[in-house]
Amino acid sequence: MPRMLDVSDEVRTEIGDEEAARLLAGESAPGSYDCTSCRTQGDPEQERTSTVLFVGDETAVLAFAHATCLPSQVVQVTEEQLQGAVQAIGGHTPEPEAATVPPGQAVLGVTSGLALIAGELHPALVVEPTSPVARPGSLGAGDDFLPLLIEQGFMPLTELSAVPPVLHGWSVLLAAGQLHAVLQPNPAGGRPVAWWQAHQPLQVTDGWRQAANKHQQVLLFAAPVGSIGRQPREDLLRDALDKAAANGKLVAAAMPLAGI
Repeated sequence: MPRMLDVSDEVRTEIGDEEAARLLAGESAPGSYDCTSCRTQGDPEQERTSTVLFVGDETAVLAFAHATCLPSQVVQVTEEQLQGAVQAIGGHTPEPEAATVPPGQAVLGVTSGLALIAGELHPALVVEPTSPVARPGSLGAGDDFLPLLIEQGFMPLTELSAVPPVLHGWSVLLAAGQLHAVLQPNPAGGRPVAWWQAHQPLQVTDGWRQAANKHQQVLLFAAPVGSIGRQPREDLLRDALDKAAANGKLVAAAMPLAGI
């Protein structure tokens, strides 16, 4: 049977016409695969399958995904993220650690959870710095975290009653069923760059991953330091989000998966 494999022009440019031809002929494509997004099994002879090329600083890894989960594309990642993805694809899942990265002098804490909005569960990431975030070049001691995000296109919320609009150019990198990064447009043009990235790929629940693949997007909520805190349960996290929104201390955006 013919293989229902999608190789985008972007992927073809990276791997070359010869390798693309071998893939399409079935010579180097798998008989079956674990989707790099939803982690369930796929079969390129039975269903449309996307080739997804993860490109690091020194190496590249070709993975496969259901076309309904991800389109064929090239995803730029750091070498550390790529090695983590290779381990996860190979079944050696690294232990998750605190999801933080320094923006200036602050550190961002990221928590995943499901948000119930208008009767439907949506995958969500909640971002809160561990200290005030000053505007670059500012000598003051104020907290400009929310104004900076609003300038980027995030929407201020007073309540969690509707899904926030999509923030174009931003995306959430979910690879090998784990959370790797939040990507933002590159000011210099070209491929997106990491706004936040995990030290190691972060585990998400099956329910979170299923909701992400259902909606093909993730909701990102952000609040200034001290607004949310570390909440041990999703109901407590939701209460904290509602309180932050009511106090005018919450912004949000919807982001597609992996830059689609």
